[in-house]
Amino acid sequence: MNAIVALCHFCELHGPRTLFCTEVLHAPLPQGAGSGDGAGRGEPADEEEGGIQMSSRIRAHSPAEGASAESSSPGPKKSDMCEGCRSLAAGHPGYISHDKETSIKYVSHQHPNHPQLFSIVRQACVRSLSCEVFEAEQFGCPQRAQRMNTAFTPFLHQRNGNAARSLTSLTNDDSLWACLHTSFAWLLKACGSRLTEKLLEGAPTEDTLVQMEQLAELEEESESWDNSEAEEEEKGPALPEGAEGRELTKCPAESSLLSDCGAWQPRKLSVFKSLRHMRQVLGAPSFRTLAWHVLMGNQVIWKSRDSDLVHSAFEVLRTMLPVGCVRVIPYSSQYEEAYRCNFLGLSPHVQIPPHVLASEFAVVVEVHTATRSSLHAVGCESEQPLSKYEFVVTSGSPVAADRVGPTILNKMEAALTNQNLSVDVVDQCLVCLKEEWMNKVKVLFKFTKVDSRPKEDTQKLLSILGASEEDNVKLLKFWMTGLSKTYKSHLMSTVRSPTALEPRN
Repeated sequence: MNAIVALCHFCELHGPRTLFCTEVLHAPLPQGAGSGDGAGRGEPADEEEGGIQMSSRIRAHSPAEGASAESSSPGPKKSDMCEGCRSLAAGHPGYISHDKETSIKYVSHQHPNHPQLFSIVRQACVRSLSCEVFEAEQFGCPQRAQRMNTAFTPFLHQRNGNAARSLTSLTNDDSLWACLHTSFAWLLKACGSRLTEKLLEGAPTEDTLVQMEQLAELEEESESWDNSEAEEEEKGPALPEGAEGRELTKCPAESSLLSDCGAWQPRKLSVFKSLRHMRQVLGAPSFRTLAWHVLMGNQVIWKSRDSDLVHSAFEVLRTMLPVGCVRVIPYSSQYEEAYRCNFLGLSPHVQIPPHVLASEFAVVVEVHTATRSSLHAVGCESEQPLSKYEFVVTSGSPVAADRVGPTILNKMEAALTNQNLSVDVVDQCLVCLKEEWMNKVKVLFKFTKVDSRPKEDTQKLLSILGASEEDNVKLLKFWMTGLSKTYKSHLMSTVRSPTALEPRN
């Protein structure tokens, strides 16, 4: 993550000033910025914190050092600075920290050495200290930079006619700037570990758009939850008599539910390793039945005492669908309706309604403890934990053995049975198949939902797309629910735009 953390101050003599800043250097230091990546010769490195080694040595990045440095530096001249708006003394080399894990350097000085970065930081400093309320657009391009501002009462000012005092003088701490450098470097490292930049080649896929929308929704929910909690704390309503006891009895159930949801994370040691592995364990006929229901959007129910087994099964099966089509309740103590989830994990004692068991829109996988080791051979010691289970796949409408099925299922099975293809190659093949059919979904959505074409034209389109069979049509309609809101709104806005309706000359 490329960012700069800056400490700014409004000087009553010279206006807004940048006191101290820390930036990230991914490339090697420029020539003359020291004698190597380690600490300078004869200069022992300071202590290490969190894998970052700090030393006080960067000659090329000093704010001002002699007349030549002052003339080439983008920062203000000495005559334009007082003790209140100066951090490092003239000739101070600045601070640098080396992150040995990522080979990233964190450099601190009073002003950025690069003229363009100096201009950006200077602009942020002036605008943040010149107004009390601001919008993100005030900074300029919101995609290029984001400014966070915290206002403090000016304190580096003249007192009783005396000269302005420096921050180190006010705090009586000579190591203040070194401490700030350590804190700023840690902040940049922590943000870099949490926030990553991805290079997208070409237009983002539907899965990427849906994941971005889901992340934005989670952040909005988190903010609204925090705001509601803050309001409740401010109001502080008194609980009625006996309510406290009832709340205490509810907490364990809620915390258990939250822990189950929090546990829904990818596991490194899954019971099911891949779709090929699941097909070997369940057997080809049972796997085809299960995969058919998954692709059609029917509810897939797993009943087992082993929640990890259910989690791993869902992690494998969800790779067959677009991200927007996946609705998972990993493990529940009661049955949930199909509109809430298409993947549902249940404990063995939960009763499934009879109409669900008889429905053609649901498939149930019951996991029993095996009475004998008569499962399909898996041929690997790491897969032996499955030898203690028996899997029974049932549905109200079993898939006929001679049924053609959706095209993507047939191609998927062909890839799974081809032993010349590794698991990684099969995964990439599945990604390509999903993209191919999502493109067909986009065409069908625009043709039917946006352009509102008649059924006769739709049938011709399905024939052109090679998806006129019944199972393929059902698959396309289900996958249409997984389209991102961004794509749908873009199509709708394009159609409703007056310019889109005007004929072009």
